[in-house]
Amino acid sequence: MTNAVVEAADFWEARSPFVRRLLRSFSAADAAAFFREIGVALHEEPGGKLFPDTNRARTVLDALLAEADRRGVRIESSRRVTGVARDGVGFRVETPAGPVVARRVVLATGGLSLPKTGSDGAGYVFATALGHSQVATTPALAPLLLEGDFHPPLSGVSLEEEITVHAPPRKPARVRGALLFTHFGVSGPVALDASRFWHRARAEGRDVRVTASLLPGEHFEDVEGWLLELAARRPRLAVESALGERLPAAVAAALVRERGLEGTSVGRLPREDRRALVHALVERPLPVRDSRGYNFAEVTSGGIPLSEVDPATMESRRCPGLFLVGEILDVDGRIGGFNFQWAWSSAWVCAEGVVKGL
Repeated sequence: MTNAVVEAADFWEARSPFVRRLLRSFSAADAAAFFREIGVALHEEPGGKLFPDTNRARTVLDALLAEADRRGVRIESSRRVTGVARDGVGFRVETPAGPVVARRVVLATGGLSLPKTGSDGAGYVFATALGHSQVATTPALAPLLLEGDFHPPLSGVSLEEEITVHAPPRKPARVRGALLFTHFGVSGPVALDASRFWHRARAEGRDVRVTASLLPGEHFEDVEGWLLELAARRPRLAVESALGERLPAAVAAALVRERGLEGTSVGRLPREDRRALVHALVERPLPVRDSRGYNFAEVTSGGIPLSEVDPATMESRRCPGLFLVGEILDVDGRIGGFNFQWAWSSAWVCAEGVVKGL
C-alpha cells in the first residue's frame, strides 16, 4: 500500500520540487495513519513495504468504500464516462445515462496498465481534449521477454542481480535486486524496474542494450582475481563447483554448459575461457525482445506533464476547475509501494485543492 520510507528519489526522472512537495504534504506516515484510522491494520515486510495484515486487497477496498459511504459520497459505477467538455464555468460529463453537470472534475483514471481494472487510457483522451499535452506512454514495472534458450531451464530460480540498461546518449541506468527466471524470460523486482528504462529508450528511438551482473557490486578484476586465487589454492576444484559457491547450483551448471566447460577444473581453465566466463558473470548480455506489456505492467510511464499542473492543488494550469491525480500524470516510481504513495499524496493534495476552490 506504501513504503515505510518514500522519497522523491524513489521516482524515475521526476526528482523535482513538485514530487518532493507532494510527498511532504501527505507522507507515507500520513497514509499509513489514515488507513489505520479507517480500520486497515498494516505490517511491514522486507524492503519497507507496508501491507494490510489480512494480505487481501479486498480489505483495503472495503474500508475505502465504507469510509466513502460514511462521508456521504455517492458512487455511480454503472455510469461510464464517455467524454468531458467545458460547459460555461463548469463541465459537462457525458455518460450513456445522460450528462452530469459539474463545477469541478477530477481525473483519477489511472494510465494504461492492467486494463482489466478499467485503466484503458480514457483519462488521457479527456485531458488532451481539455487542452493538455501528453508525454508518450509505455508499460513500466513489467516482466521482460528474452530471446535464446538460456532462461527456460532455469524457470523458478531466483538470485540477486544488477541490471544495466545502456541507451546513449543518456547515462546507463542501473538497478539492483532479486531476479526470477521464468519460462518466458525474467521477472522479479530488478527486471520490473529495468523494464521502464528499456521501454522509454525504445519509445524515444534510442538504441538500447541490456546487461546483467550475476555478482552485483563486483568488477571484472575482482572476479578474475577470485578465480585465479582458487586455481592456485584448489586447482582440482571443478569450475561448476566454484561457481556454485557464489550462485544457485542450477545457474552455475547452466553457465558451465553454455561455455562448454563441463568437467574442467579451475586449475586447467585456459586464460581465454576464464576471461569469457568472467564477462558472462559481470556483464552478461540480456537479450530483451519486449516486455509482457500493459496487461502485466504494474504502472504506466509517461502521461500528462507535471508542468501543466499546480502542485499546491493538483489543478490544471490549462483548464481551471480540472484536477489530475495519480498515474495519469508523468510520474512513475520503482517497485515497492512507491506508486501507491504517489496516488495517495496527489489525491490528498487534490482533495484539499478542490475544497478550497469551492
